[in-house]
Amino acid sequence: MEIVVVIIAALVFVGLGALILRLCARKRKIPRTLAVIVLILAGALPVGLYALFETKVVYHADSTALDAMQGSADVEVKKTDNGWFFDGKGTDTALVFYPGAMVDARAYSPLLSELAAGGIDCFLVEMPFEVALLGIDRADALIGEYSYKYWYIAGHSLGGIAAANYCSAYSDKIDGLILLASYSVKEISGADVLLIRGSEDKVLDIDDYTNDRKNLPDSAEELIISGGNHSQFGSYGEQKGDGQAQITPQQQRSQTVDAIVQFVGKRAQTAA
Repeated sequence: MEIVVVIIAALVFVGLGALILRLCARKRKIPRTLAVIVLILAGALPVGLYALFETKVVYHADSTALDAMQGSADVEVKKTDNGWFFDGKGTDTALVFYPGAMVDARAYSPLLSELAAGGIDCFLVEMPFEVALLGIDRADALIGEYSYKYWYIAGHSLGGIAAANYCSAYSDKIDGLILLASYSVKEISGADVLLIRGSEDKVLDIDDYTNDRKNLPDSAEELIISGGNHSQFGSYGEQKGDGQAQITPQQQRSQTVDAIVQFVGKRAQTAA
């Protein structure tokens, strides 16, 4: 999807460059060589910016994440139109996951694979330019296509804010919201809410996290993982500005999975 946007942008830049040259040519003659150089640079600019973005800005999935993308005996990983489906042993509950900003979506595959193995089928959503706020409504297509009794939406960091925005707008479609190192800038009603963050997280704005707690129902649950940090919710290495974790990525992931499975299970038990 992103490369299509880049190609379109390149064509637009070339068109603008050609228009500028034509306007300038009316006033004075422009050497053909200079005109060609201008058009090449105009087309190369968006391509160059995309390459810089991909190599210098995005946090890429590590080997643990890439291995999890291969699936396991308990979980089959299938490609969808906008991401991947982690198909586990569950049949009635699904979770849509929005990645953190500037993070390769595949970095969350270990987390979602373990959730799927625990009975919660998961949909990992790829976002335009790795920014979930540009694809807030992408959960819609999944909810419309697949038949599950319960739907949850979750996200990490900025992805959590995007997930919360979706939950706020479509509360009739979502049973629960799970925020990993994140918060909601809009009021949430009609959905269960679980907040999970690490005690060593230095990326999360704790003031915004605290102040925006008012947007959540009083019943919202919170887990602070002792020794956990911001980046270990995914598998993409250390994030700039984050605190030093005092536990391993697997330990933080295991506590996160256990909390989510328990949280999701409460609704099923109540319904029963």
